[in-house]
Amino acid sequence: MEAILWVLFVLACVLVSIVILLQEGKGGGLSEAFGGVGQQTFGVKAEGINKFTGWVSFVVVVLAIVITRVRTEQSVVEFAPSPTQEAPGALEPGAPAEPAPAGEAPAGETPPGEGGK
Repeated sequence: MEAILWVLFVLACVLVSIVILLQEGKGGGLSEAFGGVGQQTFGVKAEGINKFTGWVSFVVVVLAIVITRVRTEQSVVEFAPSPTQEAPGALEPGAPAEPAPAGEAPAGETPPGEGGK
């Protein structure tokens, strides 16, 4: 399913790029480089090619959204909540912390000069 969406997406992107390049802008555009086969290909009025470009661009956007949704649904990872464990000697919420006695480092820290080696 996803492979088909990707193929359609790439084809739609190539098609919209070609159609945009073939349109005649205010300065003539790239269509003159191909012998003037721009808007005349889709009719005398520019309205036809403009509508076609709009629809193909809409298809590109829709395909991009659908591919994103498909990929997101395939990669959903459910996270189980980790069990809450209290560390030994943990303080109760709201209890004041006791300061370390003078000359001793707080628990878990190595006093300076002892290096721990």
